[in-house]
Amino acid sequence: MISFSVSMVLLLAGYWVYGRYVEKVFGIEPGRLTPAVARPDGVDYIPLSGWRLFLIQFLNIAGLGPIFGAIMGAKFGSSAYLWIVFGCIFAGAVHDYFSGMLSLRNNGESYPEIVGRYMGKPFMQVVRVFTPVMMVLVGAVFVAGPAGLLAKLTAGTVGFSFGIWTAVIFIYFIAATLLPIDQLIGRLYPLFAAALLFMAFGILVSLYLHMPALPEVTDGLMNTHPKAETTPLFPMLFITIACGALSGFHATQSPMMARCMTNERQGRPVFYGAMIAEGIVALIWAAAANFAFHTPEGQAFFTGGNAAQVVDFVSNNWLGTLGGALAVLGVIAAPITSGDTAFRSARLIVADALKIEQKSLMKRLLVSLPLFAAGFVLLFIDFEVIWRYFAWSNQILGTITLWAVTIYLTVNRKNYFIGLIPALFMTAVVSAYLFIAPETLALSATVSYALALALTALCVFFFVRWKNRLTGKAVPSTADGSVTARRP
Repeated sequence: MISFSVSMVLLLAGYWVYGRYVEKVFGIEPGRLTPAVARPDGVDYIPLSGWRLFLIQFLNIAGLGPIFGAIMGAKFGSSAYLWIVFGCIFAGAVHDYFSGMLSLRNNGESYPEIVGRYMGKPFMQVVRVFTPVMMVLVGAVFVAGPAGLLAKLTAGTVGFSFGIWTAVIFIYFIAATLLPIDQLIGRLYPLFAAALLFMAFGILVSLYLHMPALPEVTDGLMNTHPKAETTPLFPMLFITIACGALSGFHATQSPMMARCMTNERQGRPVFYGAMIAEGIVALIWAAAANFAFHTPEGQAFFTGGNAAQVVDFVSNNWLGTLGGALAVLGVIAAPITSGDTAFRSARLIVADALKIEQKSLMKRLLVSLPLFAAGFVLLFIDFEVIWRYFAWSNQILGTITLWAVTIYLTVNRKNYFIGLIPALFMTAVVSAYLFIAPETLALSATVSYALALALTALCVFFFVRWKNRLTGKAVPSTADGSVTARRP
């Protein structure tokens, strides 16, 4: 429990210490008008209170990610703690903070527009296509799972089949996508977020009551994955645990809250803080999974390897009836609340790209209906193979965001290393995965690592060359009062 306890303290300290430093580097202006105050539209630009912003952002970025991802990542052993802690503090929270604050400074721009502002139009056009497709995929996948579980729970009840529950969830998605953000999301999300945090807190208390002999970092960082030969710790751990450490999906969600903030002081708790909270949830579930996977006590009672089985085992054995109910709520509500905001962010991205105002309900429908039609069609496709690529695509999105942050910091004469170091690390991760993963090129470890290192070194070369050319040159202002990057 020592490694777990120290990790928990480091995450909290990361918010107060490194979070403040990141905020200082960005340079908040508390007196500056936010988009929600300057241009409220009653739909997407609506001022919300700080606590509501935090809970909505937390549930937006969390869902099942910090639970299932952390559980599967725990198979690698205690090294999962290190990735959650350092990945969250130095990569994920930095990623979320800047993606949200850059959107805030640029009138609530969507993710592709932010990327294009700092990395150029070619990147923007690619992300404009890639991101809505990814959002629709997320939304469609997060219909099937909850609908199947609801159908199982209501088996024998007339009229509650898988098809009916699918339709019900889709109707909810449509409402959450079209209605003003304060009417449905603003009321339900804080409740579900509180339930998710309460469940995590209950498991945290149970961990300290049981005091199981969990694997420690001091025991060594060997790969304990049952398929270690084909699942190397690098890069697989860093792809497996995305939410809870670093997730590109978050950058697509942050602009929604950027459009509802009333003061730039809210940025650190809403963006950096929500990511730290997600890291804490992931850390708790990683510890619980380590108990199930790697301790004699856990192995005596738990024989499965499925993440959902771990949730059921831990919740029912440690939290009793209430825990079982919360587990069911989490497995149903968490993916649904990720799916609805995925469709909503897809609407905003497409609307921004096509310059279609969204105050009118008819224009929101015009943008949304094709997205829901695509999501419905995807329900009939086998996701088993497609979903394997989603985690990698998600981390590519995060890597692109970190490079955009690095460019923003560089051209504004700020400490660009807080973006550059995690950007280079994630470049190596996604490159290595491309070469080594069985579902991609499946090259040998030696060749894969050499190629990943070469690609990362190439990125360093181009960045240094671009930075040297940039030095001393005048650059025009942007909407956020900063400067526009001359593209690398």
